[in-house]
Amino acid sequence: MSSVPVAVVTGSNKGIGLAIVRALCRQFQGDVYLTARDPGRGQEAVAELQREGLRALFYQLDIDDLQSIRALRDFLKEKYGGLNVLINNAGIAFKVHDTTPFAVQAEVTLKTNFFGTRNVCTELLPLMKPYGRVVNVSSMVSSSALKGCSQELQQKFRSNTITEDELVELMTKFVEDTKKGVHEKEGWPNTAYGVSKIGVTVLSRIQARMLNEKRKGDHILLNACCPGWVRTDMAGPKATKSPEEGAETPVYLALLPSDADGPHGQFVSDKTVRTW
Repeated sequence: MSSVPVAVVTGSNKGIGLAIVRALCRQFQGDVYLTARDPGRGQEAVAELQREGLRALFYQLDIDDLQSIRALRDFLKEKYGGLNVLINNAGIAFKVHDTTPFAVQAEVTLKTNFFGTRNVCTELLPLMKPYGRVVNVSSMVSSSALKGCSQELQQKFRSNTITEDELVELMTKFVEDTKKGVHEKEGWPNTAYGVSKIGVTVLSRIQARMLNEKRKGDHILLNACCPGWVRTDMAGPKATKSPEEGAETPVYLALLPSDADGPHGQFVSDKTVRTW
């Protein structure tokens, strides 16, 4: 078993994910795993980094597939005895003008962005070593989507006692409500991506609370962050930040020094804790 520290970045063959891997290759003392659904694209990204003189390793991961997540879990357990840094970056978004029915967009977007991310956490958080760092890449859209929710929903999502099961129930209800065509009447905003990222931010708050209860002495820090509006396939060419700039806050949170006691359970953008 290797005693080398290990970092994993999900959805990292391009965009912000690739920029995060690039920065970790330069700054993280250990093995850095670039993961992607498509092995061809993943290997090509690793080769691109190699041409820049950077060493990343590849592992195939589709966060929509529980077997795929568990294969990564078993690999990490066997080879490294755990995990030091986990960055949940994988995510999808429909384009603004996409004509796919909203109910379908809701189901597909939440499947990956919320339920997939949650499954990764369920399987990999128990592997986190003492002083580990977990970063869930959310979005500023989660804040604006939260403001677009009914007062009742806002209260639930801002609660300091909401459980993971209750959050899952709410995310499931959103998808069901869109299918029935009643999501607006039920107090939801008109953005599937926004709701999925509310889920990621709230999940992070819950997970941080659980770590405090169960593993207080292990000094693990877990946060959600917003990378900003970044020029990627997802956001398009008009966005204001380069992928490298988008990677800054996730990388900062992933490399918080071992004597840091925070941020933890926070929503962070531009390296600053934001009010949720």
